[in-house]
Amino acid sequence: MTTAVPEAVRTAELEDLRARLRAYRRVALPPGLGWERGVDGDFLAELIAYWAEHYDWRVHEAPIRALPWTLGTVPLRLIHQRGAARAVPVLLLHGWPDSVLRFEKVLPLLSELNVVVPALPGFPFAAPVAGGGMSAAAMAELVAAAMAELGYDRYVVSAGDIGCNVAEVLAAAHPDKVAALHLTDVSQYRFLVDPPDDLSEAEQAYVRYGHRWQAEEGGYMREQATKPHTLAVGLGDSPAGLAAWLVEKLRTWTDCGGDVTTVFTHDELLTWITAYWVSGAIGTSFTPYAEAGPRPRERITVPTAFTMFPKDLVNAPREFAARFFDVRSWVEEASGGHFAAWECPERYVAGVRAAVSLV
Repeated sequence: MTTAVPEAVRTAELEDLRARLRAYRRVALPPGLGWERGVDGDFLAELIAYWAEHYDWRVHEAPIRALPWTLGTVPLRLIHQRGAARAVPVLLLHGWPDSVLRFEKVLPLLSELNVVVPALPGFPFAAPVAGGGMSAAAMAELVAAAMAELGYDRYVVSAGDIGCNVAEVLAAAHPDKVAALHLTDVSQYRFLVDPPDDLSEAEQAYVRYGHRWQAEEGGYMREQATKPHTLAVGLGDSPAGLAAWLVEKLRTWTDCGGDVTTVFTHDELLTWITAYWVSGAIGTSFTPYAEAGPRPRERITVPTAFTMFPKDLVNAPREFAARFFDVRSWVEEASGGHFAAWECPERYVAGVRAAVSLV
């Protein structure tokens, strides 16, 4: 039976993790390149040593399990933070390679609102579903069913990364339920698949940059989309491999000036990574890449507030976003990256409130 609160990790599993970390065999890499070709070997070795000898999952597991989890008949485990009875419900959708932990700093700032944070299927803390994971389109329908079960007929959706793909489908399929959107990016499929043929100079520059970013940084996406099962074996069997795959993204995609520890402490980094390890979710988290599902091509008419953070992956100009969304608010922040809800929670919340004001 699946319980509302994520189950505590078995001690034997944590002992196995520690044994694997202590048996880490450092791979020989060409010296002097730092992070240029991926993870920095020295940083990884130090992080693994800390993970093995000092990190304590139990310290972080307890507050995670103490969150207001709920699980109804819809197989979607979610955090349901209740505010004022008549407050506008806000649905927060995470992405990859994170989890509900992306919004840990945001929840206290939205205490007066009813906030719902689903653990998306296939990701850490999620309830099991047939097939392990889901496409973004399938997730959207599951989220809509869960919100209806909670009694929320209309709500604001705030999202980034894969969460944006889920939000787009949700808004397109259920415009009567999604009162407003708050997004931190325009899904890259908007320029990767059948882009408009009348782009302005600024939009053309954006598309050129997007393709260049895909060539230089998008290899992970193609591997996770085309051969996810091969990749999942190495990452699911080696905590060092998992850490290398994830921490490289956490560093590259944040506004950290090259030092990821300015955004995440060692314990915070390892909590995000350990959540993937103990849940065994790394392989199933690739499902939205491998199973695209139907995506809305029409313009979404739900009022939308955008908050753009400069160190996010590929930031669209407003005129491109306006082709696909009813853009009512557009804010370009001075700092912040892909995990803005974690990096700049106050500025992220300002965007959420802008969307709420559109209702």
